[in-house]
Amino acid sequence: MSDRRELPADLLGEHLRTLRQAAATGLPPGRAELDAYRAAGSRAAELGLPLRTLVDAALAAADGLTAPAVLPALRKAVSALMEGYDQAQLAAIRGADVERREFVDDLLQGRAERLAERAEHFGLRLAESYVVAVAGGLRDVDPDRIERDLIARFGSHNILLAVRASDGDELLVCVVPATLPAAVGEFTHHVRSRFPTGWRVGVGRPHRGPGGVVTSYREAAGALDLADRLDLKHDVVKAADLLVFPVLLRDRSAIDDLVTSVLSPLLDARGGPEPLLETLEAVFAAQGNQTAAARRLGISTRAVTYRLQRIRHLTGFSPDDPTQRFTLETAVLGARLLSWPS
Repeated sequence: MSDRRELPADLLGEHLRTLRQAAATGLPPGRAELDAYRAAGSRAAELGLPLRTLVDAALAAADGLTAPAVLPALRKAVSALMEGYDQAQLAAIRGADVERREFVDDLLQGRAERLAERAEHFGLRLAESYVVAVAGGLRDVDPDRIERDLIARFGSHNILLAVRASDGDELLVCVVPATLPAAVGEFTHHVRSRFPTGWRVGVGRPHRGPGGVVTSYREAAGALDLADRLDLKHDVVKAADLLVFPVLLRDRSAIDDLVTSVLSPLLDARGGPEPLLETLEAVFAAQGNQTAAARRLGISTRAVTYRLQRIRHLTGFSPDDPTQRFTLETAVLGARLLSWPS
């Protein structure tokens, strides 16, 4: 609505009378009049009228009134109109934020009440496949700015961003269509540029429907948890790359037995098992290259060789033997998952 004649007739019904009274008496609008202007501004916002249309109408009403007191009165009137308009806009935004948070909570927890209807309000088509990315380490970051930047590139119907509490931490959750893999990369870019040190992004696999969003979210959050427990150095961890670990954890007694049987001799090592476990992790990460492993650890290649000899002597397993290497690597991963030996 760009024409002032489209304003409801009663919206500024008392405005001209107020200006004429100011012209006659020299007095500005009183508290009651200003409250009425604020209410009019608020109503205009709720009706979806442009602020410019409202202000133009208020200014046009002063045409022909030349008394010196009219201009100060007009300024107060327009200021009150704008104040009421802004307050209504702010209340609407806050209400939308609450609605969005409630929707995200219901969606990620699988509460199905009116999900499809509410999802349509946010532009989500729940029959499609979606990917969920989760960023941890959220501190003193404005998620609204990240959301605005993502929406500017991909459109509001393709992005759903929300902050969600999880186990005493705050996670920034991003839900995007699986057909837009670039959106996950862009989300990670904004997290990298705006989060403080210590951030990490977990990415779930694509799944279809409302239940698929829940599954992808749990995978992404689980990837963050596994990365922390395994002390992974990667900033971005994908659930698809960590599928072996849920398999290991399904049989807790078996992995516990493997860790105990293979690694318990390391408890007798001088300095404890930790330096030897770190050495094995570095060697496995370097594909068996001891020189590269030494650089990762910040020690000499000779020290790595000595530690591997100690491991072979204590456990009877050698990382140079393919079968024994697999057993050792699985046991080390299991030790990290179980926080062994603590």
